[in-house]
Formats: sequence, C-alpha cells, structure tokens
Amino acid sequence: MFRALGTMACVLLFRLFLLLVLGAFSQGKRLGPTSPLRYSRFLDPSHVVFLRWDFDYEAEFITFELQVQTTGWVGLGITDRYTFVGSDLVVGGVLPDGNVYFSDQHLLDEDTLEQDGSQDAELLKLTEDSVSTTMRFSRPFRSCDPHDLDITSDTMRVLAAYGLDDVPKMNRERTFVKSIFLLQMLQYDDQDAPEDTIIHDLTISNFLIPEDDTTYACSFLPLPIVSKKHHIYKYEPLLVERNETMVHHILVYACGNASVLPTSIGECYGSDPAFSLCSHVIAGWAVGGLSYQFPDDVGISIGTPLDPQWVRLEVHYSNFQNLPGIRDTSGIRLYYTSHLRKYDMGVLELGISVFPIHFIPPGAEAFLSYGLCKTEKFEEMNGAPVSDIYVYSYLIHTHLAGRSLQAVQYRNGTQLQIICKDYSYDFNLQETRDLPQPAVIKPGDELLIECNYQTLDRDSMTFGGPSTINEMCLVFFFYYPRINISSCLGYPDIIYVTNELGEEASENPMENLMVLNNVEWTPENIKKAEKACKESQQTVLIKTIDEEVENTTGWIPDIIPTPRGPCLESSGGKVEPQDKTPAGFRAVPMALSGSNTATLRHLPLAVILILQGTLSWLLAMLQTGI
Repeated sequence: MFRALGTMACVLLFRLFLLLVLGAFSQGKRLGPTSPLRYSRFLDPSHVVFLRWDFDYEAEFITFELQVQTTGWVGLGITDRYTFVGSDLVVGGVLPDGNVYFSDQHLLDEDTLEQDGSQDAELLKLTEDSVSTTMRFSRPFRSCDPHDLDITSDTMRVLAAYGLDDVPKMNRERTFVKSIFLLQMLQYDDQDAPEDTIIHDLTISNFLIPEDDTTYACSFLPLPIVSKKHHIYKYEPLLVERNETMVHHILVYACGNASVLPTSIGECYGSDPAFSLCSHVIAGWAVGGLSYQFPDDVGISIGTPLDPQWVRLEVHYSNFQNLPGIRDTSGIRLYYTSHLRKYDMGVLELGISVFPIHFIPPGAEAFLSYGLCKTEKFEEMNGAPVSDIYVYSYLIHTHLAGRSLQAVQYRNGTQLQIICKDYSYDFNLQETRDLPQPAVIKPGDELLIECNYQTLDRDSMTFGGPSTINEMCLVFFFYYPRINISSCLGYPDIIYVTNELGEEASENPMENLMVLNNVEWTPENIKKAEKACKESQQTVLIKTIDEEVENTTGWIPDIIPTPRGPCLESSGGKVEPQDKTPAGFRAVPMALSGSNTATLRHLPLAVILILQGTLSWLLAMLQTGI
C-alpha cells in the first residue's frame, strides 16, 4: 500500500512540477494577446496596413499583429524577390455573426490561395470594429511545412493583403510587399537618453541636385567643439520631405586632423581628388533605414587630440527622372553627451576595393566576387598593440545588381563562423543591423566578404565604381575598442583572370579590363571568370585613419555553408472546412483565440533536460521503494 501511495505521490509531484515549468515558460517566453510588441511599420503608402511584431530569439518564435482598415479578411506572410507564387500567407477575419476564421495558407499562383496541410500559425487575437480588423498570431522561425518560408536575419519581404468582405481573394490593388529586417536585435527608447544630450546637425547646404541619374555630393563639416571628451551615442537621418525618393544614402567619414580640406560642396568622386579625402566611416544611413543608437557601453569619441575634428558628409542622390531645380539640405543629426560610455567605437570597412578591377560579366544568373582581409599587419600599422576587437553591428552595401552578401571569419586556416549575411539583399533597404552577440576578431584572423550579383538585364560589363550603375561589395563592421585601421579591402589578380579566359594579358591592369569587354559572355565563360577570380592571388590593401596604406597578399578560402536549423513540428494538423466559415478555414471560438499555452516542443533544451532529470529522480525513488 505504501508503495502504491509513493507511486501516486511521485506522479502527482511530477505533474505539478511540469505544470509549474510550462506555466513559467509560457509567461516568460511566449507573447500573449495583449503583450507589447517592440517593432512596427506601415506596409503601404496610404498607411492603411499597419504591422507590429516582436520575437524571442532563443525560443525561435515570432509574433505578428496586423491591423488593416477593413472589415473584411486580412492576410500576412512572407514572399520572395521575384514572384508571389509559393508565398505563405496567414489569413483570418471576423464574420458578421462574430465567428472568427483563421488559416495558414500559401499561394498556388499569383491569385489563388490554398490552405497548408500543416497549420503552424497560432492565433492569439482576432478582433474587428467598425473601421478595422486586427489579427495577432505567432509562428516558429522554421516550421517543418515546406509551404512556410523561414524567418531569418536576412532581409524579409513581408507580404500583406486584405479584402473588403470575408471571401479571401487576392487583389493587386490591396496587396503590398515591404522589405523589413524582422529580426532586429536591439531597439533603444528615447527615455534612455542622457539628461545632458546635445544635438548637432550635419547637413548639405541648399544643394542644387544635378539633372543626372547619380550624384555623390560631398561637404566637409566640423564636429561639435567641446572642451572635454564626449560620446556620440545616436544618429538619425535628416531628410527634406519632398526629396526623400532622391536621397539614396548618407555617409559620414572622419577626417585626419592633418588633412587640408575643401571649403565648398563638390562631386565626391569627380575630377578633384580632394573631395574623396577621408575614408573612415563613422555613421551611415541608406534608403529604408531609421535612426540608430549604439549599445549602452559604446560611443563615438569626440573632444580628445586623437579624435577627428572634421568629417566628410557624403549624400548620394538618384535623380532618375532628371528633375531640374531641386534643392536639398539633407544630412545626419548627431546626439552626444558628456556621460561617457566604457568603449570608443570604431568602424572597419571590408570587401572589394572600389575600382574597375572588380568586374561582373553581363547576362549572369549569379556571379560571386570576393574581397579578402588579412589582419596580421594591423598591429604594425596601428602603432600600438592590438587587442581583440568585438564586432557588435554591421552595414552591408552593394548597388543594383547585388543579390546577397556574407562576411566569414577564419582563424589558423579554419573557418570559424559566418559573422553576418543577407541572402536576399535589397538595395532599397540598407541600415545598421546588430548581431545577436558580439563577434570576437583576434589579431591574425582572416575576414572574407562574398558578394553575389545578377546581371540578366545587362548587355555590357559592370565595373566597380561609385555610380549606382557601377557596383560595390562592402561590409562595415562597427566594433570596440577602436584601433587606427579604417579599411581592409582586397581585389583579384586581373592578369591571371585574363589569361584564364584565353585572352592575351597586358601588364597594364586597365588594358586587361578593355580586353575583357571582347569576351563572349556565355554561361561557360561567366563560370570560368568567377572561378578565375576566386583562384587568383588577392592583393589586400590596409589603410589607417591617417590614410597610410600597406599591401599584402592572400588566397580565397572556401566557405562552408551554415546548415538550416531544426524545424518545429506543427501541433495543429490539417484544417477541415466548417459551416458558415470560408472554405479552407477553421472557425475559432473566441474564448480560445487568446490561448497562449506552451507545449513541450517549444521548450528550450535546458528546460527539457531539467524535466528529464526530475523524471529520472522520481523513477529512482520508486525503484528504491518509497
């Protein structure tokens, strides 16, 4: 009898323990129907479709709340760059009788929806008033349903659609796609701003935008004059409202204090080389970006003899309609304080040197280019011992042909990690992104930048250069503590590449580029050129903040892809149509629409191990005869 009582007690104890763990996990990890969501965007130009979202990076779940000014159906999902076919879309709404319908679906073609066999979206809230419908749901980053696209740190193309009634049917006029970094890692509130915050604006002064497709306008401006050390901790774009579509990016470069700088506004990369002085980026904004605030322990130092006193403000204009008479005063607003952070911030520019030896053939479905950085000379050029540096955020940059980028770290000849990547890069969305945790770079490490381009729409060569119709392959690492290195860029041996393509090479690199124009760019020759660029010896240019340059050489290592993480199985199963519910949907009782119960499949490994250990202990107690 005592053994039976002991068994019953152990079972009850285990059930109580399980409920406590699950309940704590549910409260601490999963967002409910009323939990605040940190991020938000309008998804349409008329501000009818509004998205809020948040995520748990450890549990790998994301929560969306879509609010649309309609009393019909609403839908939210992910699509790809080229077509709506195969897009996943979670669809729901409220019927006139108050019943709620909700379904995880996908697009068979541009117009036809079909429900997924596996229902991987969990409804948290679905409400409707006289003006709008609001749908909140959560889903895993990676489900096991082949119709669900993964949520990653890449640029995500968020698809939103809605109707005027409760019959889900795609309509081009009510369908919107917006590129968003869904897995933003940090967001700071203005209430965290120091009390002594001071604002300093860097703007281009009443600049007349030329009637050209692309213009890089540069102006040299002083940083704030302060009597002691301060830290810049935040910056944001200043855009003239009517010119927002013409300003592509804004960069701020620190100048060496010995530099003799122009006093007027000029073309950054034109005939006067003085306007391209100062190459050390300290702040950057590009189309689609917002304000950026540094982590709590990092700031840009100003006010000491080692700090820059002047900067070059570069504004890239894209006036594709060649509009005349447009004046602009765009720029960057800096926020700084005397409350110092622990570390001074530095920026390291990596990738391929921006000049024509970087080339991309026409008609390429995909063409990979590489830029190598070897850090072995950093200490010699720094003029002082170099400790480990910690990369906490990054900004990636190509022009219109760019499709993906990644930055890979190697140590002692072995790949260590892919520090950052974006396999679905969007030229129109470039802003600073934070890493989940800092990447540690040690002296002697190698860093490789890979850029993938597509030039199916081009019939002539694309060369590296500053214009939007040229190309770039750059990654900016924001790191601490600051050292004296501003850039580390590589480029291939163009003589070797020319010979590999069966052409007669010249000792003059620029002549070889002219020879490459004569190549018949068949798919076979495109692949041959890509292979030659990767196998050739790279020249690595390392530049200090004071514009000193050293060269070294190296070879491109292979990149080992990161495997896709494990998927999360659905707990829903196939959904059958029900009465009074649109075909392919399930009717959801309102009492359950806010359900937020965690299941074992959502638990972190540590919690599962605790449960297993507790179960083993209980079984041991039973075997010893409680």
